[in-house]
Amino acid sequence: MKNLAIFIDFKGVELSSYSNSLLVFADEFFGSDVNYHLFSTNSPSQASIPNLKGSIKAYQINAKHSLYAAPVELAGFGNIIAEQKIDEIWLSKSNTSDSIGSFISSSLEFQIVPNIKQIAKQGDHYVIQKSIFSGKAIANLEVKTSQFVGIFPKGFGSDSGSNIAVKSINFESLDLESNNSYTIEKMETHDGMIPLPEAAIVVGAGRGMKDPGNWGIIEELANALRAATACSKPVSDINWRPHHEHVGQTGIKIAPKLYIACGISGAIQHLAGVNGSGKIVVINTDPEAPFFKHADYGIVGDLFDVVPRLTKIIKEM
Repeated sequence: MKNLAIFIDFKGVELSSYSNSLLVFADEFFGSDVNYHLFSTNSPSQASIPNLKGSIKAYQINAKHSLYAAPVELAGFGNIIAEQKIDEIWLSKSNTSDSIGSFISSSLEFQIVPNIKQIAKQGDHYVIQKSIFSGKAIANLEVKTSQFVGIFPKGFGSDSGSNIAVKSINFESLDLESNNSYTIEKMETHDGMIPLPEAAIVVGAGRGMKDPGNWGIIEELANALRAATACSKPVSDINWRPHHEHVGQTGIKIAPKLYIACGISGAIQHLAGVNGSGKIVVINTDPEAPFFKHADYGIVGDLFDVVPRLTKIIKEM
């Protein structure tokens, strides 16, 4: 029987969409042949999660500091992994997952595999596809199914189904001691918007918008699709849009089901941030724009004509 640890996140009292997707995928991947050890740093004492077939133990980690910033607390978490005889750990991509994964890999000699795009079982090994070189290429790996840390993009497994039954579980309090002397005085979050790494649909725009005042048509399309908005680096550099919307090699890397690029030429730096998308739709007046070579669907036309018409059609559906 496999002992699997999965790190999950909550938004208030609700399980995050990407944690829900990962749990649903794990349920289909392992069936009942697994003991789940669920860890969270922000769970309520009781919460609803997918009704997994395997046995479940859930832990609310109480740490004085964020795990990615506290080596002593990371060591405490590593001790728990060893004591519980955990075979492998699954995490969604974040600053915390990078720190936990690298610490467990180095201290307990677990093999770490980030940027997982596909995973399948083959005997006592996993066959894994992972992105490399900023998403420009795919590597195929075989790794052991024990002492393994897998880091998945947020939203991985979202096609596994959303109608699975839920169950209520209690989280056991788990204190991690720390001798760090610093404190975190303030944490700010962006509310009322869909975070880019979690979005199933993203509408992006570039300098083809001509002026920041024209962004209303992009936001209207995004609202109609329940999508997040993104921008190219030149747009964020000139402060047309906030930097947390910058998608690309030096910005956020995303992997939505659908990415709609409006007025973006398709420089290699931008492609590195979006080439994990399921489908890419490009809207551009220039039929020679490089982005068309990487698009699943392309519309040669004026975005100021195409985007409002597209929004109108979606709203009427």
